[in-house]
Amino acid sequence: MTKDDFADAFITKWKKSGGAEMANSQLFLTELCDLLGVPHPDGTTTDTSTNNYVFEKAVQFNNGDGTVSNGRVDLFKASCFVLESKQGSERKAAEAAEALATKTRTTKKLAGTAARGTPAWDRAMKAAYKQAKGYAEAIPNEWPPFLVVVDVGFCFDIYADFSGTGKSYVPFPDPRGYRVHLDCLRDERTRELLTAIWTEPHSLDPSKISAKVTREIAERLAKLAKSLEADHEPEVVAGFLMRCLFTMFAEDVELLRPDSFTELLLSLRTEPQNFKPMAEALWESMDTGTFSTILREKVKQFNGKFFKDKTALPLNHDQVELLVEAAQYRWEEVEPAIFGTLLERALDPVERHKLGAHYTPRAYVERLVMPTVIEPLRQQWDATYAAASQLDEEGKRPDARKLLREFHGQLCETRVLDPACGSGNFLYVAMELMKRLEGEVLNTLREFDEAVLPGLTIDPHQFLGIEVNPRAAALAELVLWIGSIQWYKRTRDTVNIPEPILKDYGNIECRDAVMTRDSIEPVVDDAGNPVTRWDGRTTKPHHVTGEEVPDEDARVQEVRYINPKKAEWPETDYIVGNPPFRKRSE
Repeated sequence: MTKDDFADAFITKWKKSGGAEMANSQLFLTELCDLLGVPHPDGTTTDTSTNNYVFEKAVQFNNGDGTVSNGRVDLFKASCFVLESKQGSERKAAEAAEALATKTRTTKKLAGTAARGTPAWDRAMKAAYKQAKGYAEAIPNEWPPFLVVVDVGFCFDIYADFSGTGKSYVPFPDPRGYRVHLDCLRDERTRELLTAIWTEPHSLDPSKISAKVTREIAERLAKLAKSLEADHEPEVVAGFLMRCLFTMFAEDVELLRPDSFTELLLSLRTEPQNFKPMAEALWESMDTGTFSTILREKVKQFNGKFFKDKTALPLNHDQVELLVEAAQYRWEEVEPAIFGTLLERALDPVERHKLGAHYTPRAYVERLVMPTVIEPLRQQWDATYAAASQLDEEGKRPDARKLLREFHGQLCETRVLDPACGSGNFLYVAMELMKRLEGEVLNTLREFDEAVLPGLTIDPHQFLGIEVNPRAAALAELVLWIGSIQWYKRTRDTVNIPEPILKDYGNIECRDAVMTRDSIEPVVDDAGNPVTRWDGRTTKPHHVTGEEVPDEDARVQEVRYINPKKAEWPETDYIVGNPPFRKRSE
């Protein structure tokens, strides 16, 4: 029997299981292991610390008052997942209620099984998710990367947190695709996904997958930037390359015809002298949303800032080749959480030598953004969802919908500020995590038969930054737009973004976040000679140790601020950065 035949037989058998999830859970999961080609769970032992892959894993909950209570995980695999069956969660809730309620009332509780696809069923699935998260918290010394909620014979809900903190279990890979229905097991990719959760869960970490692509792209752009700086100022080169890379990204996410810019570059290998006029003509069309004679079709209007300056640089054959190499990467897979940092280093002659050096991993950024922004918002969402569910059970669905709509509207106006945003890594992570929460909210609105208002969504206007470095400020804006468009594409069947696609929100300000002043004047000594200082950035290898030390020849003019004053920050709800700050009190 082939794998596909095995999958068909498995699906046919278990679709008939109906409402008997509680009785069938262990047999279902054992046969699922056979389908995936992974070992069956082990038998349990009296030493619970050795029960690393078992059904009914025993755990203890600390009640916070010196007492403990006991629980059992439906299926546990150390360093991989906690799995909870929906009916298993209902069973445990019923058993707890039995000690406090009459037999008649308990019997009524056990008799009610929510119809699949209804808000009541979804509440049962969410309750099982919370049960699984509680078990993960109770297991000593580890937070497994995955939580799986199973409705036997129907679906798997998959949640992931690769940070190792347990603070960010979110629908995986996103709120649109986290629910895997039983029929999907006919797809080999779905079976490979579940196999990886059982065997190599961290191989599914998207930040690790995209980090490799991001670093390779940055290295190509650094090489090209260095070549172009022989004839052009670094700031001009940086602006030009940002236009090139966004065009590459646009074709990969189908905002331009797929491969259209890459095909143009390939055609210019033998005539590089034509690159400058053809690129400028394309960017003119992208700015205004008109017919492109270069691509021979009307293109979307991008507008915003990126194509206001349409200047392209003349390229030789080798430089066109470097652009071709960069264009052939899958730009939709770049990781914005590190892209800004690596690109800033690639485009800065002083910082370029640090391209291979350490950067702040996404997981570290999440550990700051989660408690500062996401946990408070999630607490509000949990309270809103509970209140809406209660209203729905009372037959007040219009009131429940209103409550959900109001929360979504509030979420889409929540502002986050990074007063020293650099290339936007903290702001991007905050935006992506808020988009994941928004996905859960939108799923719930649909479950309550509520239409989602078009155009109402989290977007870059809510993420405010202040940055004194013009290149970094421009990159921060670019990072937010790339991240926003990536998320849009992941969660929709088509990329039908309202035009203009890029909007000039003015959310990233290029200025000093600490002080403002009336003017600046150069400092001179008594003889009228300029007073200079080390530029604070440029280094050189020490002649003995070889370590990087300040280059005393890299000097900048010392200046004096005239009438300095405290800088004002824009109104915001949360402030992120390093160190993080909690929500500002009114």
